[in-house]
Amino acid sequence: MATGQVNSKPLSHADAELVLKIYEMRREATMREARNAIVGKFWPKNLADVLEVMGTWEHPMNAPFRQTSSYWEMVYGFARHGIIDPGFLMESNGEGLFLYAKIAPYLAEVRQNTSPTAFQNAQWIAEETVEGKRRYELISARVQKMLASK
Repeated sequence: MATGQVNSKPLSHADAELVLKIYEMRREATMREARNAIVGKFWPKNLADVLEVMGTWEHPMNAPFRQTSSYWEMVYGFARHGIIDPGFLMESNGEGLFLYAKIAPYLAEVRQNTSPTAFQNAQWIAEETVEGKRRYELISARVQKMLASK
């Protein structure tokens, strides 16, 4: 059993199968293309940059943003709702926190202007789980450094 986790539960083969399925889904061609766009090309410098992507259907980053953000919200929701152990999930699924770190500085305004529930599962995993907090600190520092160089 993982220690220090909210919603910790004994690990099972089902946990392993779900993590493998999550990985498999990340490799699907459309998802891989969307992930590459968001990880490599989406570097918001302010709230307007975020809202433009989120709110402009025709924006070239809108579909990749929707696909990756909804994917990671679903994945982190599995942990938030006790379907999978959060620590076990976060050992191999920190990429969603990379997107969350880009959005987090604007999260209150994003929720005010778009959806009050935006990134609720990513925020939970980053703030309420031991491994999520640890990974988010590392990833957030990396994102801030990369943003500063852009």
